Amino acid sequence: MYPGFVEPLIFRRPAVRFAAAVARLIDLALAALMLAAAAPVMVLIAAAVLCESGPPVFFSQTRLGREGRRFRMYKFRKFRERGDTAGRPVTIDDDPRFTRVGSFLARTKLDELPQLWNVVRGDMSLVGPRPESLAFEDCFAGAHRAVLDHKPGIFGPSQALFRNEAIFYRDRPDPEEFYRRILFPLKAQIDLAYFGRRTLCRDLGWAVRGGLAVFRGSAGSQKAARLVKEAEDRYLAPSGHPMAEPHIARHLEWSDL
Repeated sequence: MYPGFVEPLIFRRPAVRFAAAVARLIDLALAALMLAAAAPVMVLIAAAVLCESGPPVFFSQTRLGREGRRFRMYKFRKFRERGDTAGRPVTIDDDPRFTRVGSFLARTKLDELPQLWNVVRGDMSLVGPRPESLAFEDCFAGAHRAVLDHKPGIFGPSQALFRNEAIFYRDRPDPEEFYRRILFPLKAQIDLAYFGRRTLCRDLGWAVRGGLAVFRGSAGSQKAARLVKEAEDRYLAPSGHPMAEPHIARHLEWSDL
């Protein structure tokens, strides 16, 4: 198991505390290198946002971190709204709130580059469950609460699989309710299956896949669509449950998305 993400009580053991410190140094070093490499692109994005719609360049929002601690997560602003919430808590395909630059940033995921600063600060890791907005804090109940045992990250299995999450809200009368009933439980089961048995090598693999997803577009969409359909069928069945079957979720860590 990747030692940077063990349960808090285990940190009492000196060897594990040392391993966790090493894991943190790896996160810090890689995030700093990625920030330096991405700096020219980030300057261009900032200029484009300013030229199209003026300040602010960045959008920040309070998110849930490890053990439910709250932190400010940063992105490049892609909506016309400039407040903390910027409207609904989910982003739909062809969202009317997008600016033209924002639509490009959403398609490429380049709006998430500022989250490398969150990794440097220690709010996030490069690889971990997606940090959830406060609007869905109540979803972390029962077995789902265990997702908060892990530090949130930029990359991970659920992020790669649902890179194009917005397409699943098409023709949904209530996208927020769909997220609560179907997508959140599905992603939680995927995260719990993976992060309980993670290794450094697998984490690095997901970070690479996450970076490649910028260029691969719809990679993984067919598998995601199949899992969403199966989750919906179970939810609508008389004795169904919206959570993904464990054997399906465990298989995802080996999948070539």
